[in-house]
Amino acid sequence: MPSGLAALLDDVAGIAKLAAASIDDVGAAAGKASAKAAGVVVDDTAVTPRYVTGLSPARELPIIWKIALGSVRNKLLILLPAALVLSAFAPWAITPLLMCGGAYLCFEGAEKLMEAFGGGHHEATEEVVDDPAALEAAKVSGAIRTDLILSAEIMAIALADVADSPILTQGIVLALVGLGITAGVYGVVGLIVKMDDIGLHLARGQSAGLRGLGRGLVKGMPMVMDFISSVGTAAMLWVGGGILVHGAHELGFAWPDETIHHASVAAGAAVAFAGPVVSWLVTAVGSAIVGIAIGAVLAVVVHQVGKLRRKPAGAAH
Repeated sequence: MPSGLAALLDDVAGIAKLAAASIDDVGAAAGKASAKAAGVVVDDTAVTPRYVTGLSPARELPIIWKIALGSVRNKLLILLPAALVLSAFAPWAITPLLMCGGAYLCFEGAEKLMEAFGGGHHEATEEVVDDPAALEAAKVSGAIRTDLILSAEIMAIALADVADSPILTQGIVLALVGLGITAGVYGVVGLIVKMDDIGLHLARGQSAGLRGLGRGLVKGMPMVMDFISSVGTAAMLWVGGGILVHGAHELGFAWPDETIHHASVAAGAAVAFAGPVVSWLVTAVGSAIVGIAIGAVLAVVVHQVGKLRRKPAGAAH
């Protein structure tokens, strides 16, 4: 009996070790997938604060909470089941769909570059709404629709990274990625939109040091937002370009990926004291160049199609 009990305890210990290893694998996969989605995450963080612009400061955090809940529903109730069905029944479609998302990121990044250099602009027209509740509902609805697109990119990137794992592992990883990124993005967004209020509160304080810090926060937030937007644009281009390069390699068009890889290895070897950093920078720059080129072509095509669509309407008048 004692030997049987010892054997049972050994089995239990083995199962526990296996479970712990599985948890570690899931955690590592979730972390890796989240890191690969960095470009979309930064863009999501840069985009969301605009949805509370012009609204009462008292409603800023409740609105962000509503958007965050909508983001969770997007990821867990819509995109997660769709991703698992896709993985189970049409895994061949993951790479093409991911490349479509990468092309969209390149397009958005290229458009932002064109705006920054005066080569184009989004024609943003907002309808004037007198009812604050209706305006808030419209802002939340628009933010959740935009989040659905960005969340689809995040989940597609995560799915591609765990496509060879068991379906249960895929589901857990996607859920962890979705929840973790949502908490991170909207936590940072909440901090960003309230930073002005924090600065104003500190600026009215008794301590001269805190008053200076408060004034610095109020003056510095526009620069912080510009910096986040710039990083978001760069991240979209290198992540989108990287997705297209790797996807093309998987589909048999290998030379862009191999060229960037060889260049990064050579650059890293040439600068031994900072090899990994230099190698990563070369890979990011190479991917961004691809992203700019493809995104610029897509942006020109989209703008030309838009002009052609507007011409008949103008001619009718």
